[in-house]
Amino acid sequence: MIDITHKPTSLREATATALVTVSDPATITALKNKRVPKGDVLESARVAALFGVKKTHELIPDCHPLPIEHAECTFAVGEMEMIVTMRVRTIYRTGVEVEAMHGASVAALTIYDMLKPIDKGVVIGSIKLQEKKGGKSDWKDRFEVPVKAAVLVISDGVASGKKEDKAGATIADRLAALGVVVDVQAVVADEPEEIATMVKAWSNEGLDLILTTGGTGLSPRDRTPEALAPLLDREVPGIMEAARAYGQARMPLAIMSRGIAGMIGRTLVITLPGSTRGAQETMAALFPFVLHVVKVQEHAYRHGL
Repeated sequence: MIDITHKPTSLREATATALVTVSDPATITALKNKRVPKGDVLESARVAALFGVKKTHELIPDCHPLPIEHAECTFAVGEMEMIVTMRVRTIYRTGVEVEAMHGASVAALTIYDMLKPIDKGVVIGSIKLQEKKGGKSDWKDRFEVPVKAAVLVISDGVASGKKEDKAGATIADRLAALGVVVDVQAVVADEPEEIATMVKAWSNEGLDLILTTGGTGLSPRDRTPEALAPLLDREVPGIMEAARAYGQARMPLAIMSRGIAGMIGRTLVITLPGSTRGAQETMAALFPFVLHVVKVQEHAYRHGL
């Protein structure tokens, strides 16, 4: 199975359908009147569908076991056909489209099995995914003008040339993958005045996003939050709360990150940890979701708000 530990949990939904056709209208009549020898067809198919959803990971090799929070199987019965509709919901790291399709297919097979004694012409038609929701793909805002960002590496070691920057490069690569234009990158030592001067200058240039990496821990030289907090017009506490919660589930030491986030004018500023792993996990926790802030600011700017 693929590694999904880096994914944040979110509400995932999927709807799938299966088509079952019969060769004789009398079959549908028997089904409706519950005169099929094997029993109540639709109720049996509904129960089988629920079992099918729950056991998907046992039968499909690459499907992860996941908590099924809601599963519902319904039927639309016509003159010569039935449409099975399977809806599945969960709060997890991966989607439930295969679970929904598996549930629909098991329901269709159950209908076939129960009707075959009275109709040898039962056919299972298309089994397909109708809709899926949830995950990062649902949170990709579209921008008329590309989002412009800056990355500031805050590190005595990198600034002096004694250490190679990896966290800043990781952040820039992730932004580029999201279609964000990294306009400028720079390195400064762990000096509050230098940090504040650089970030203030960048915000005055109209950048949409400024990400810093480093200086959010508890060593005496870690002063990034103190340097930037006075510059913020509005803090956005939920951003770093989400990042710390995500990190805490993977690394207990994440509780000691003191990163902050907020707005300087219409520029969103986020302070990330200096470690490469910390930066990677924070990016995974926040993006592309936080780009919605840029969308809100773009809308306000265009409408003079």
